[in-house]
Amino acid sequence: MLLPTGGGGMNSTMDDMNLIHQAQRHHLVVREIGEEIDLEIGPGDDDPSFSNNTLINVPPQESAAEDHDESKQMMIHQASGGNQDLLKTQPAKKKKKVVKRWREEWADTYKWAYVDVKDGTARIFCSVCREYGRKHRRNPYGNEGSRNMQMSALEEHNNSLLHKEALRLQMASKDKIVVDKPLYVKALMSKTAGSIIEAALKRDPHELEFIQYVQEAVHALERVISKNSSYVSTMERLLEPERTIVFRVPWVDDRGETHVNRGFRVHFNQTLGPCRGGLRFHPSMNLSIAKFLSFGQTLKNALSPYRLGGSSGGSDFDPKSKSDGEVMRFCQSFMNELYRYLGPEKDLPSEEMGVGTREMGFLHGQYRRLAGHSQGTFTGPRVNWSGSSLRTEATGYGLVFFAQLMLADMNKELKGLRCAVSGSGKIAMHVLEKLIAYGAVPITISDAKGYLVDDDGFDFLKISFLRDIKAQQRSLRDYSKTYARSKYYDEAKPWSERCDVAFPCASQNEINQSDAINLVNSGCRILVEGSNMPCTAEAVDVLRKANVLVAPSIAAGVGGVVAGELELKECNLNWSPEDFESKLQEAMKQTYQRALKAAADFGYQKESPEALVHGAVISAFITIANGMVDQGCV
Repeated sequence: MLLPTGGGGMNSTMDDMNLIHQAQRHHLVVREIGEEIDLEIGPGDDDPSFSNNTLINVPPQESAAEDHDESKQMMIHQASGGNQDLLKTQPAKKKKKVVKRWREEWADTYKWAYVDVKDGTARIFCSVCREYGRKHRRNPYGNEGSRNMQMSALEEHNNSLLHKEALRLQMASKDKIVVDKPLYVKALMSKTAGSIIEAALKRDPHELEFIQYVQEAVHALERVISKNSSYVSTMERLLEPERTIVFRVPWVDDRGETHVNRGFRVHFNQTLGPCRGGLRFHPSMNLSIAKFLSFGQTLKNALSPYRLGGSSGGSDFDPKSKSDGEVMRFCQSFMNELYRYLGPEKDLPSEEMGVGTREMGFLHGQYRRLAGHSQGTFTGPRVNWSGSSLRTEATGYGLVFFAQLMLADMNKELKGLRCAVSGSGKIAMHVLEKLIAYGAVPITISDAKGYLVDDDGFDFLKISFLRDIKAQQRSLRDYSKTYARSKYYDEAKPWSERCDVAFPCASQNEINQSDAINLVNSGCRILVEGSNMPCTAEAVDVLRKANVLVAPSIAAGVGGVVAGELELKECNLNWSPEDFESKLQEAMKQTYQRALKAAADFGYQKESPEALVHGAVISAFITIANGMVDQGCV
């Protein structure tokens, strides 16, 4: 939609000049449920060249008839009558206008925006900097801000660094708590425990995943803190990582183009020993996720039979659809910075989401080249130059062993039980294998686009076919072409399928409140966490109220830690599958008993849905806290 502009002679009166100036300014009128919102975008005192520049990202012009029919369409007020004749005499400096529709459903898309009245006029404000239109902070990094200033407030925020800069400035203030989306805050019995969460919120208000994990941990420790108030300061010290490393990772693709990603490594706590933890390569990776993963790994390692610290990290690099050469160049660049912080007595990384044998091989090769030695090893690489032959199976097998321990206390077994599994990575596939070995009936598997259900249950032949599909990077939908009784559901999760036991093995927060309700209604009575923090806080509440027994990932996922340490302590010794599984089962039994004992010590019954979750956190925390007290304030 074009705004006509014009010019006048030198003999124009002051009123005429005011009229021209008014016409040159833009007035966006937004109609929403009967009210008008006037959002004024025009040349400012700091940008006199604005009136001579055209707007960018201009949508196609719409007809006058469409403007008349659409009751919610933004419209440009134009001068009328004799005033238009005056405008037509000016030079034809036409300026395009970005037209936007403010609809009620935009609330989810533009969470940063809200409507308020300023000087008697309703305007669209930014939730972060509390300003509107051209009053936002200019882009401090160069001239890009001046071009983006030519767009409407909505387009301005969506396409420039202005909003991000305002967000950064706001996050830097410890006096204000700002989050991009609503944060579910649990009600705590103890004000002392609440003060720990409040301090974490004040320090890191934008790190939602980390805050969520802190809430779950503090909730589990309420009874511990109420009995020993000295643990409050210990917990506050524990929640600040010992070392946080954020670095640039430049790399070159096969076309010779340069890309830059961001790398992370968080050494959360080394009180018990050197760090161990995974590396995740995924576009969603950020510092908040790295901190929550490393905190969880710290608790997991403390609960294991070994004395280890916890770490985690990765990058927002996406290895999918990348060639081997591109992945190799990225991994080498990543290790160029990280290698100085690694070593058998410092920190050793392991596989996580997006990091498999290919990535670990490239990372280890560059580490060996830079460090000049191969002392220790990275956990998870290929068997011909690493340790245990069952390392990759350990985490998935351990989850099934843990579920079997839970069922044994209920005088039940896995045989014949329907099991819903999410994910289709290493952990999920090995869970399927061991479930079949125990006589269970695994019925689902999922990927980023949906889930596959086979009511007949998977068997070893079907799993082999699934592996081929994944290796060829094909869709799980292709499985249904071979097995007609199966079905693939797009944009859905497997939690509405009838099941007795659930194994979420995909990613954090994959089970929300509605998914938890579906699980309960589907007959699920045991949930074994294969991924880290798979349930949202609201989902956790639903499961607890329904008395669903939950095996936390810090206990059920200890298998990977056990296998990694066996590799280091029994270097280059290939265990037989029977010996390895025997050692793994014993380690999982010790972990299970430690969690239950800690829960019982603080009044949680074995049958309680909170027993394992709270007991695991209590046992791990007390182990770490006692070590921190013994070592002093370091």
